[in-house]
This record gives sequence, structure tokens and C-alpha cells, in this order.
Amino acid sequence: MIRSESKVVNALRAALGDAVSTNTADLEAARSDQSGQRSEHPPLAAITARSIEHVQAALRIAHEHGVPVVPRGAGSGLTGGAMASRGQLVLSTAAMTRVLEINEADQLAVVEPGIVNAELNRLLEPRGLRWAPDPASREISTVGGNIATNAGGLLCAKYGVTREAVLGLDVVLADGTLMPLGHRTVKGVTGLDLTALMIGSEGTLGVIVGATLKLTPIPTGPVATIGAYFATIEQAAEASAAITAARVRPAAMELVDPLALASILNHLGLPPREAESAHLLVQTDGEAAESEAHAVLAIITALGGSASMTTDPDEGERMLAVRRAMHPAMAALGQVLIEDVAVPRSRLPEMFAEIRRIGDRYGIRIPTVAHAGDGNLHPNLVYHGDEVPNEVWAAAGELFEAALALGGTLTGEHGIGTLKRRWLADELGDEQVALQRRIKDAFDPRGILNPGAVFSAP
Repeated sequence: MIRSESKVVNALRAALGDAVSTNTADLEAARSDQSGQRSEHPPLAAITARSIEHVQAALRIAHEHGVPVVPRGAGSGLTGGAMASRGQLVLSTAAMTRVLEINEADQLAVVEPGIVNAELNRLLEPRGLRWAPDPASREISTVGGNIATNAGGLLCAKYGVTREAVLGLDVVLADGTLMPLGHRTVKGVTGLDLTALMIGSEGTLGVIVGATLKLTPIPTGPVATIGAYFATIEQAAEASAAITAARVRPAAMELVDPLALASILNHLGLPPREAESAHLLVQTDGEAAESEAHAVLAIITALGGSASMTTDPDEGERMLAVRRAMHPAMAALGQVLIEDVAVPRSRLPEMFAEIRRIGDRYGIRIPTVAHAGDGNLHPNLVYHGDEVPNEVWAAAGELFEAALALGGTLTGEHGIGTLKRRWLADELGDEQVALQRRIKDAFDPRGILNPGAVFSAP
């Protein structure tokens, strides 16, 4: 460790005590996330913040010395956005797990950022309330991480992404200033919406240390779950587009292509389906759940699918478990570059056809699932070895080009991180990227917050 770095670590230890670690195991853990990628070197130190004051002190010291800081929650991200490297500090808020308030009358909760999504909802359930964001990583991902990436999930089609479920934030800026943003009211339009700007900023503008969350009542009445199968993924995607066009609004609507379905069934030890069989999973809730489910069944049957429906909660959860098993099923195949494009829902059949074409062209398996209710696809590019092969990156680039050509976007819910930054200007254009850089400079004039995430080096 060079002298200046030693000085920084000593200053941190003097201010934070045992919240600062240089243990090899702690530093190694901060080098990777769930993307399968890994930074080239371990960071300088790992800070486990247990309070707002810890975060403020760490950032004041880092700002004074110009040391880069990588904010981190559970490390469940899929784009390399929270991986720390040489000369950097990793600042974790995963130990800040308190629920400070649950206000049933106003249907809001005030929480620290480290509480796990599913744990929060287990606390809310006895009160008949929930926080609607439902990422596949809900059992391990933190609320702060959900907010930092504007996470999505299966329920986004009806209940929206994280941005729609956040009223206010407490954020520590790069120089250690604590900044309360947002409000506790349902409405609030005073000044610029800095809360919305912070959501999805991936730790580049500030560190989230508290959140005021908008809760919703848990829907009452039966929940209907439909499992349908089609001869091809394009036919299944056409059915999902037809359901959307019919103005039925499912709570969840998921597509699983034949490659993904075969891998999932094998991983779960379930009987295989026909070779090209594609799966459409639809769930409806609320007072109109059953009537909407019957409308969905009629569309599926008319378009050549076979389907079954249940209102039994346990059976419905078993059907959803097939979709939720996608990530471990892919991990069993090898290394996976998990992508995250979105297209208008009516263009889903075309995007699936493009994925098939790109996979065939490069000789790469691309099992794909999609949140069909909001047009968000997750192509999984499977490879072997420690480095992503050039042909996989080339295929990913063509996937992004195809999504943009169909009126879509590079990322629906995972964010840009470090893995997609090279394509940022392809969607936004150089002028908007330059404007976003100026916004980052206003929040972080020394450029210490998560350098390399979202934006390439200037």
C-alpha cells in the first residue's frame, strides 16, 4: 500500500473504527456481482456503514483525498455496477436494515437502504400492505439497491417499476452532505424532481441512506394463474401482445422460450416438453381476476395455445416457480451474460425472431425469458471461461441494435453499470450523454462516485 493510500485508510479507521476492513476476504467479495464479471484488482478498503453518520464520514474523507467510492448493497446487480477495484473504496449500506416507520393510514414506510426486499414485504403482509417492486432477486436484493437501479420484476406490468413506489429519499452527496429529497405526500411537484433523478442513477450521484416508500394494499379475492404452451416462441409472443391489445392488465405475464424452458425443466427435475415448446405464464388479481383470466384463456385458445388455469395459491406459486428458476438454471449451463432489453409490447414477436437469428448466426445459445406485460426481455448468452468471448459481445451488440431498431431500449431494469456503457450513446446520442455528464458533475464535482459506471472515461 502506497503512503497516500495508507493515510486514507488510517483516516477512515480513526473515524469509523471496525466499520473499515482491509481483510482479503472482504476485499475479494467486493470485486464481483451477479453479472459473472470481476474487477481486475481488489479495492483499497471495504466500509460497512451502520448509520448515516458512517456514510457521511466516509464520503467526507474520500472527497478530501479524491479517492473513488463504489456504493454497494447486496451485490446482486447484473451489470457490473458495484464492483470495486484498485485504489477504490467500497461503501456498503447492507448493514443498515432498520424499518423506521410503517404508517398504515398514509400507506407508506420509512426504511434504511439495507433491508432486503422480501423481508420488508414479510413485515408488511400482516398489515395487508406491500411494496410492489418484485425483482427476481427479491430474496437477496436490498431496497436501496432496487432504488439505485430502478429495479423491475414480474409485477411491473400492473404495478410499475421501483420509481412509481418511492416518495422520498435521504441521500448523502459526494462531499458528505445529507440531502433529504421528495416528500411524504401522494402529490408533490415543488421544484425539480431530484428524487426521480436519483432513482436508477446507479450510485453515480449520491449514496441512498433512507427511503420513504409508497405502499399498496395487497389485492383481495382470488388470484388466477394460467400456464400456456405454444408451438413456437413467436406464437407465444403474439398471444401476449394480443392480451395487451385486448386491454387486459395482468399482474404478471411472462414468456419463456424453448431453450430456456428446456433448461429450467431439466434443472427442476421436471418432465421435458416438445422440442420447440414455448411457455406463457399469466397471473391476474383483484376483483376482476377470474373474468380477466377467462378472457386471457379465450385469446390463448384462439391463437393455438393449450392452457390450464388455477386459483389455488399454492399451485399458482408452483407455476411461477418455473419462471423464477431461470437464473439458477442458466448458471448450471456455464457462465452467462444476462442482457436486459425492452421493446414496445407489440414488437415482442419480432424481437424474439431477432434473438433466434442472432443466436444462429454466432452459433451461441441464447435462452430468453421476458416480462411480456411490459416488453422487457432477458436474453442469456451462455459461454465458458473467465472472459466473455468476442463473439458473445458481438452478439450482444446486435441484440441492442435490434431492440433500438424496434423502438426499444438498452435496459429495462438492470441498468447500464460497466458492461453496457459502450452502447449508451447509441440510444441517447452524444448530446444527451454530454448533458448527463454535466448533471453528474454538479452532484459529484470531483468524480469520485462510482467512476466507470454508466459513463465511460471522458
